[in-house]
Amino acid sequence: MKRIVVATGLLALSFSAASAVTLDTVKQRGTLICGVSAGFAGFSTPDSQGNYKGLDVDYCRALAAGVLGDPSKVRYVALTAQNRFTALQSGEIDVLYRNSTQTYLRGVTLGLRQGPVNFYDGQGFVVKRDAGVKELKDLKGATVCVAQGTTHEVTLGDYGRANGIDWKPLVFDRVDTMYQTFFGGRCDAMTQDASALAGAVTTAAPNPADYVVLPQTISKEPLGPFTRNGDEVWSDIVTWLHYGLVEAEELGVTAANADEMAKSSTPAIQRLLGAAGDLGSRLGLDNKWMLQVVKAGGNYGEIFERNVGKASPLKLERGLNATWSKGGLMYALPFK
Repeated sequence: MKRIVVATGLLALSFSAASAVTLDTVKQRGTLICGVSAGFAGFSTPDSQGNYKGLDVDYCRALAAGVLGDPSKVRYVALTAQNRFTALQSGEIDVLYRNSTQTYLRGVTLGLRQGPVNFYDGQGFVVKRDAGVKELKDLKGATVCVAQGTTHEVTLGDYGRANGIDWKPLVFDRVDTMYQTFFGGRCDAMTQDASALAGAVTTAAPNPADYVVLPQTISKEPLGPFTRNGDEVWSDIVTWLHYGLVEAEELGVTAANADEMAKSSTPAIQRLLGAAGDLGSRLGLDNKWMLQVVKAGGNYGEIFERNVGKASPLKLERGLNATWSKGGLMYALPFK
């Protein structure tokens, strides 16, 4: 029995050391390397000075704040749909935040771990407003722009065959080229995540009022981060970062009031912000890591509204991305 206890302890110690490799690397480097998109409005796109902004970017900043204590310590790597997973598998990036859909095959065949969903979306279509298209069956025989290497390409074919819609896919390896082609009039419709289509119309259309995103969607597109398998500590940090942002919204903790809320006598707030519970140390982080996270960019609701919600050019409704108490699917596991 004694030998079994010792062996178990050694195995646990070895497992812990092996599973914290990315955290150790990031701390030693002093910079988080975050994989993002080069041009999804509302999620990750560089401004005229090359500074990235968007919902995914704010998650990168939040992670850097929690792990390194500084949200600015991030190097962004712009990735295409084709090279995003390879970049993570090879260690080129530490984490992938690139509005990537989580699926069964991606979860079990890539050697990657899917984090919690941080945006619930669906595959939609955008058309010219004067094209007379009211529903998807009106696109029979239409040429549809779609990005290569995405779930959209697969779902477009599946839906067309199942519903007798013989649309003609025009496939692109670069999203920016796809946008230029569609808004140049080469395609009758373009398909992508509905949120991305709203962003494309806002930022890339010559006259946004000439286009409309159809109300129908043809898929579930749960978007979220990816990390590498076998690095449980780092994957847990990415997971609990999201839950912490949602928990902060549920508890009313914001970027502006986080320091004051850290003095609260409410147990749930004390645990979240590190005033009690020693929860951060269980992940190799400062116990006040979530306090730094929320101060850096606010809670989930603040991140959503600023980048894609009513305070943004996209003006999307919260919908499924509202907290569970307001009819949505955002539900944080408790910090205890």
